[in-house]
Amino acid sequence: MNIEKTLQSLKDRRIDAAYYATAKEALSALCAEVQGKKVVFGGSVTLKEMGAFEALRENNQVYWHWMERSEDQRVIECEAQVYIASVNGLAETGEIVNIDGTGNRVSNAMYGFETVYYVVGVNKLAPDLHAAIDRARQVAAPLNAKRLGLKTPCAVDGKCHDCRSYDRICNVMSITMGKPGGVKRCKVLLVGETLGY
Repeated sequence: MNIEKTLQSLKDRRIDAAYYATAKEALSALCAEVQGKKVVFGGSVTLKEMGAFEALRENNQVYWHWMERSEDQRVIECEAQVYIASVNGLAETGEIVNIDGTGNRVSNAMYGFETVYYVVGVNKLAPDLHAAIDRARQVAAPLNAKRLGLKTPCAVDGKCHDCRSYDRICNVMSITMGKPGGVKRCKVLLVGETLGY
């Protein structure tokens, strides 16, 4: 695991990046940067483990479908300035990999927000793009399917079968290879702890 290489690779791709030894430090930095904004969270065990919703809600309007579902979720998302999520795999070469069941998390990260933040535990680092994709499919997706009680083969045995199950959690995969043109700023907060899947 090469932290310095990862940070430089992200910066070379016009993605801001910073390293924090602990989740507490990363959350403190995030709260300092995000003040008085409308914020939307993507589904993320990482953010839940950190207590990010509660912390950011002190000085922002924060919306998260895991905490409060709204009939006007898409309207809220269109009006928000900041999007915060995590990733399923982060390559030391700078590519960001995410897998999604419905596509809302990956699509929000690509277009429309002023700033997109990714909070990433070091457990999600992989040496290259191929390994980051493999991690997303073979580690993150099966663990999330099991957590959600889905009826997929991966939820049973912990490995991807590229199934055609109705409950399939990996219908959409995104690979961010540089700052998306549809957002003004993209930043990765890399945390030196195990967080999420």
